[in-house]
Amino acid sequence: MLRAKNRLAIVFFPAFDWAISPNHPEREERLLYTQDQLLEEGVPDIEGIDFYNPSIATEKDIQRVHFCVPDVKTRVPQPHLISAGGAIKAAETVLKGEADKAFALVRPPGHHAQRVVWGDRGFCIINVEAVMLENIRQRFGNKKVAIIDTDCHHGDGTQDIYWNDKDTLYISIHQDGRTLYPGTGFPEELGGPAVIGYNINIPLPPGTGEEGFLYVIDNLVLPILEEYKPELVINSAGQDNHYSDPITNMNFTAQGYAKLTEKLNPDIAVLEGGYSIEGALPYVNLGIILALAGLDYSHVIEPDYQPERMKQSPKITEYIKRLCDEIYEIWKNRESLKHEIIKNRKYITRKRNIYYDTDGILEKQTQTFKICSNCSGLNTIESESDWGVKIFAITIPKDACETCLNEGYKLFEKTERGRYYKVYLQDRINDTFMTK
Repeated sequence: MLRAKNRLAIVFFPAFDWAISPNHPEREERLLYTQDQLLEEGVPDIEGIDFYNPSIATEKDIQRVHFCVPDVKTRVPQPHLISAGGAIKAAETVLKGEADKAFALVRPPGHHAQRVVWGDRGFCIINVEAVMLENIRQRFGNKKVAIIDTDCHHGDGTQDIYWNDKDTLYISIHQDGRTLYPGTGFPEELGGPAVIGYNINIPLPPGTGEEGFLYVIDNLVLPILEEYKPELVINSAGQDNHYSDPITNMNFTAQGYAKLTEKLNPDIAVLEGGYSIEGALPYVNLGIILALAGLDYSHVIEPDYQPERMKQSPKITEYIKRLCDEIYEIWKNRESLKHEIIKNRKYITRKRNIYYDTDGILEKQTQTFKICSNCSGLNTIESESDWGVKIFAITIPKDACETCLNEGYKLFEKTERGRYYKVYLQDRINDTFMTK
């Protein structure tokens, strides 16, 4: 019997009862073809690969990460709670020592869901990886974590959630936002005042293939991880960089994804995007599973694979090399950049417009970060939708000093309810969530 070198836990949840529309690319068939492929290849029979059922994320799990308007019960459908619960179950198997690695094959995805949630954007309502991560941090102790997002779209939601979190390095490798939704994810998006330089965006040109992606991993991502030394590596394993994906413009392959997974060596992988339902996902998921299990993936090849079509142009190769050099220079100089940006400032504010493309909602948001020498600093968000509804949210960070902790509660008490539809307080120290 074939035996996995790494004990691998797979959590599978196709969300039969949820789709944006019957013919939308984000629908249950995304995983059903993968299910057939895994059965056909005998993956469930491999010793050391075990399948688990998902759990269900709780309201409290969501509140550790999000401010849902008006609340979790109203805003978040059950399939999304099960998707996040599936990721939690996957992480749990690793943290409990039941598996060496885990892969959450779940949908709907989540990496476009930001801290404030007015609705569905980029097929995401809640951030699956963030809900998972904050659950295991609460149960298994705080972890120094690196999240590597390899979805073709910039993970703007995960970036927002961990924008000012000193224990989370976020790296997103994606198609250049000038050519693809959500239009963000540039190298100058460095992170909040407490962690400037720990938010790393690598925007790649359309047409990037295996050569380019693996160059980025070898020459930028792995050196940064070696310096950062995370306790846990999480891969937001979007598969829409594939050459056959209908909504992107990249030239990655199943072999490329398997090689990337082997090099990155994540502890936990969570499925994000990927909309070539028959031509890519069954092969990419199989390649990732074999790579995570430490097994030979060299024979995983798409039926229509044509190597000559996948060749990357020399122009793209040179561009990616220059880009990696520039981004690594930013990483090396992050402390001096931080000093320059926060020098003589008490607060840093950023204003953004956020569009919920599925629900047609435009949000205007102002985030304010207090600069504190003793902790990450109190953070507030004022958010208003174009429906005329306004909310105010306060986050006390998990490393908050006593001054910032007390200031957060005082601000919650004195903020007039009449000015806002709702006022929220998220106390990360005491794992408390309050509204009025």
